[in-house]
Amino acid sequence: MATIVGGGEFTYETVDGWAKMPTGWEMGEVAAVGVDRHDNVYVFNRGLHPMIVFDRNGEFLRSWGEGVYVRPHGVHMGPDDTIYLTDDGGSAVYKCDLHGKTLMTIGLPGKPTPFMSGQPFNHCTHTALAPNGDIFVSDGYGNARIHKYTPDGKLIKSWGEPGCEPGQFNLPHNISCDEDGWLYVADRENHRIQIFDSDGRFETQWHNLHRPNGMYMPRGKCPLCYVGETGPMYGFNRGAPNLGPRLSILSNKGEVLIRIQSTPSAGTNPGQFLSVHGVAVDSHGDIYVGETSYTSWPLLFPDKPMPTRLRSLQKFARIAPRSEAPVRR
Repeated sequence: MATIVGGGEFTYETVDGWAKMPTGWEMGEVAAVGVDRHDNVYVFNRGLHPMIVFDRNGEFLRSWGEGVYVRPHGVHMGPDDTIYLTDDGGSAVYKCDLHGKTLMTIGLPGKPTPFMSGQPFNHCTHTALAPNGDIFVSDGYGNARIHKYTPDGKLIKSWGEPGCEPGQFNLPHNISCDEDGWLYVADRENHRIQIFDSDGRFETQWHNLHRPNGMYMPRGKCPLCYVGETGPMYGFNRGAPNLGPRLSILSNKGEVLIRIQSTPSAGTNPGQFLSVHGVAVDSHGDIYVGETSYTSWPLLFPDKPMPTRLRSLQKFARIAPRSEAPVRR
């Protein structure tokens, strides 16, 4: 039976068993999710088949990327039937077509730059495109940096350094770009989203978040911001309520519109989360959530054996308010 979550305009039902895998296949933990213009869903996971593609009904379409990516981390869908994949294990970004052909590589795969050198890349985390086609890359695990590139992959500028002041970072983990070219950076370990103009000038920041991990911002004049937040994992506050793990939907001014989270904390039932790592939304308003479940389990439940299988992907189908025209499913 489906579980209803959220409320008001943002009410959803879980779609249990949505992803129909080929016989004998298993999905690794899901680092990122993307949706193309046909509402096909691209699941970038850490299993044997790094990119698994489904239609919006969960039917398997194809897979690719076997043997190419070291540790999948980020997905950004380009406007021209392309996809940008951030491989933090390989310290590289790949622009691909939707069948996995590499069209451009940024960085030197397998050759990270020195730790905190500021040079691209040391375990980069995510990619986003500006409206004019410029490419932004967050360089988070071994750097505290944002890099800006031309559409053909030439470095324009970089900014950021370790710290907690505006313009400084403590793991820039995910990025999105809005219709005006402003860049939103999930500065995870500083518990905030920082916002910059397209040249890297600090504009503002949102602090009403706990370890923002995954992020998705659809283009539009009044965009929403879907943010996956990781809950506390230290022994002294593990399991505390009101901190996540959760999925939050914010206005373009950072106002919390709804939070989807279980009580008291993490769990594996439909509608519960372990660690929301990737978020995407299709044209119907349905939400796809990827989780790094196997990494998070021993941190959240250190005294419990890890289950043989953990769910790493959930679909939440939007229930349209009665005032809206019916949404075809």
